[in-house]
Amino acid sequence: MPDDSRVRLGIQVQPQHAHYPAIRDTVLRLEDLGVDIVFNWDHFFPLSGDREGLHFEAWTMLGAWAEQTERVEFGTLVSCNSYRNADLQADMARTLDHISAKDGVGRFIFGTGSGWFERDYDEYGYEFGTPGTRLNALAKALPRVEARWAKLNPAPTRKIPVMIGGKGEQKTLKIVARHADIWHSFVSPDQLGHKLDVLKRWGDEVGRDVSEITVSNELTRRHVDLDYAEALYDAGVRLFTLGVSGPDYDLSAVPEWLAWRDAKNG
Repeated sequence: MPDDSRVRLGIQVQPQHAHYPAIRDTVLRLEDLGVDIVFNWDHFFPLSGDREGLHFEAWTMLGAWAEQTERVEFGTLVSCNSYRNADLQADMARTLDHISAKDGVGRFIFGTGSGWFERDYDEYGYEFGTPGTRLNALAKALPRVEARWAKLNPAPTRKIPVMIGGKGEQKTLKIVARHADIWHSFVSPDQLGHKLDVLKRWGDEVGRDVSEITVSNELTRRHVDLDYAEALYDAGVRLFTLGVSGPDYDLSAVPEWLAWRDAKNG
């Protein structure tokens, strides 16, 4: 991975246990603080705390974020490929790209993955299948997304960045090598070297220089662990993400992470 790429900080505003005004205000606070990217997630129920608690849908929310923000990039960390027709996803992404455009350039990041939370599938009537069938569906969907972007009128304002989440070596990293601009995972620093070697081998097979892919990973949520962040940085990570949950969306750690980001960027 390139050593000269800048460090970015993304905050995942998890749309659970809060009324929407709290989510909206948190996004505004994050933009004012200076984060690079604001994410939500693509689920239909809370993943922690009260599993029947307050929760909101991801993509409709992104349209509001596109209008209310001025600078930050934004997206879903990550969307579930199973929930939407691939061509529809491409059109939705292109529309968000245009809604968010400042000086003619959009700010949307298309995050996607194969899906994993079985309750979402069962309660909303999607076929859960197996990890293999869901990954196969993702591999078939991404060329359709890319082809639809090439046909849409108007076209996207830029090459919409594709972020793919997951760490599986047999299928996921091959999809990453072929399609991703950003690879996101929860891999520990001591495992990243091996995963990047696998990614490079897939890149060689599909004919792509994977050094152009940004490596993204999760920061610890319990406290500001700069040693852990430095280890991730040394392993090649350049996009660092941190999740915050409702109802209060505690952002007290964000300024320290931003100071660390700024120091890394010189």
